[in-house]
Amino acid sequence: MRTTFGLVAMAALLLSPLRAQAADSTHDVVIYGGTSAGIAAAIQATRMGHSAIVIEPGQHLGGLTSGGLGWTDSGRKDAIGGVSREFYQLVKKHYDDPKSWPFGKREANDRYRANEDAMWTFEPKVAEAIYVKLLNGAGVTVVKGERLNRETGVASKNRTIIAITTESGNTYRGRMFIDATYEGDLLATAGVSFSVGREANSDYGETINGIQKRLNNHMHRFVVDVDPFVVPGESKSGLLPGLDRGRSGTDGSGDDRIQAYCFRMCMSNVPENRVPFPRPDGYDEKQHELLLRNFEAGDLRLPLKPDMMPNEKTDTNNNCAVSTDFIGMNYDYPTASYAEREAIIRRHEVYQKGLMWTLSNHPRVPESIRKSMSVWGLAKDEFVDNGNWPHQMYVREARRMKSDYVMTELDCRRVRKCEDSVGLGSYNMDSHNCQRYVTEKGFVQNEGDVQESPGGPYMISYQSIVPRKGEAENLLVPVCISASHIAYGSIRMEPVFMVLGQSAATAASIAMKNGQRVQDVEYAALRKRLLADGQVLDLPPEAAPKIVVMAASLEGIVIDDADAEKIGGWSPSTSVPSYVERAYLHDGNEGKGNMSVRFSTELKPGTYEIRLSYAPNPNRATNVPVTVTAGREKHRFVLNQKEKPKIDGLFTSVGRLHLAGKVTVEISNTKTNGYVIADAVQFVAVKPEGSLKSPSGRN
Repeated sequence: MRTTFGLVAMAALLLSPLRAQAADSTHDVVIYGGTSAGIAAAIQATRMGHSAIVIEPGQHLGGLTSGGLGWTDSGRKDAIGGVSREFYQLVKKHYDDPKSWPFGKREANDRYRANEDAMWTFEPKVAEAIYVKLLNGAGVTVVKGERLNRETGVASKNRTIIAITTESGNTYRGRMFIDATYEGDLLATAGVSFSVGREANSDYGETINGIQKRLNNHMHRFVVDVDPFVVPGESKSGLLPGLDRGRSGTDGSGDDRIQAYCFRMCMSNVPENRVPFPRPDGYDEKQHELLLRNFEAGDLRLPLKPDMMPNEKTDTNNNCAVSTDFIGMNYDYPTASYAEREAIIRRHEVYQKGLMWTLSNHPRVPESIRKSMSVWGLAKDEFVDNGNWPHQMYVREARRMKSDYVMTELDCRRVRKCEDSVGLGSYNMDSHNCQRYVTEKGFVQNEGDVQESPGGPYMISYQSIVPRKGEAENLLVPVCISASHIAYGSIRMEPVFMVLGQSAATAASIAMKNGQRVQDVEYAALRKRLLADGQVLDLPPEAAPKIVVMAASLEGIVIDDADAEKIGGWSPSTSVPSYVERAYLHDGNEGKGNMSVRFSTELKPGTYEIRLSYAPNPNRATNVPVTVTAGREKHRFVLNQKEKPKIDGLFTSVGRLHLAGKVTVEISNTKTNGYVIADAVQFVAVKPEGSLKSPSGRN
């Protein structure tokens, strides 16, 4: 068995006593939730001269950061400052020591970069040890295993929280309170407004919120036809487990569904530091029938994403059609009772352990998959008090506060910019799948996985982390912030939670000093202190607004690439403006002659100008073939996609034709000399005497 001074010291930190607390205690800042945000808030509060207590319902500190999410989803690293960056700098300092690599070589790990100030991948136990060290150094009082009494556990007077009481009867009084939980239990018990589920696009003028069948990410969809019925082909036999029995819904409409949860497993491929995946008590093969049928239908992708951490461990995430996400099994979780949540967590654990055992052992799993799994097991030296299983389920979203400022897609794209930034986000607007349903053709499909880049950093409003005016006046919420479903999908990253936790504690300190409600904190004073403490609040010069052109705002009939038939491996992109709706497609300058996109519609008889939208760039093809098919007639044009589109910088006309009935415009990459772009096609009715020639002179 290998031991090192570093590992022994780490174990001592995890076992060392944190400051004790009385059963009935008073602190300046009471923080409910020992997540990364709660820890950052506590450290900042003490650095500003206040007493702070962290009340953690579980037995571990750090939430997802110490619960298996070691592959930091950070977006732009230069957007992360303050206590958050300090944590990742301490991670780097830990791995600078060669003794911290008992199962691997530092030089062989491509995430360790000696010349950088921080490191963004780490083992779970290392993260928790660093948090414990920071809390001890700051003199923060920590209590574990205390759950808020969600019935009568918040005592308030004149919209000010006086104390919170846990199920054990312990009471914690304070001047300021911070809800740092993933669930938003304190804010809800305090009577603060919140929402659960997906808003309709129309609610906030968004484009990628709500139900998203057409935009669903290709990677995490079923790419083969899989029968959904217990007895294949017999609908009367009922649906397999995990399929939504209701209607899938209309694209862009809202619902009460939330993105799927999972556990971020820490696996090891080192024989002496791995344990076999267990066959869990309660294993039910029927829960994995979709997985097995998906393999048998020909999808042979390994349905896991094992990102490598130090010491030959992983942060293993969901991947492909059927994976670790237990889709549709978490809808009740955000507002469920503690007992109901424990049952939901247990079902997720049994499902995911069963998935891993099935992938490793089941005879219906292809041999190639079982062979790939044979080198992996759970890391023997992680989560040692929980059977090597993560202590924290990945609650990707639960309640979201509804405040006077709701962060939306418009903020993420910088179409709207707040004037009271308390931190930056920059990661993709990232929603995992929210439901699994039966298509009109009678096969299984996933829905809700949207991964949309904001194109750079954006500002997060102070108003989004405090309740609306007239609600709790001494409460701040750095995790379940006021945001739409799709905007929260970007904000919900652990480094950002730490940033917002620090900003929340700073605002709490200023409010106490001035005898103010948190809603009345003067932003100039808050900004000054945040900048002094290393927070990053301002956009870089290149972060221009990302304007979204909606098809509905354009004249005529517009068909977007999301509604087109795609043949071949087209990839979405937002790198080059401008484009219609969420993105445009490109062929990767590969597979020449094997890829095309077909835009189809029904037209009333008349003469139409046919316009194509594409994002120009020097690497584009100059000879893109375009074929317009109307009945038996075919009209061929050639498009130079290096040239800037002539109509509003967005569309170029390829010609005018008399059309009627079903019309298809096909863009192909046959014999093209560069990247081919497919974005949108527009038909604009014109007078019949217009020219029927294309710009290239070819018909």
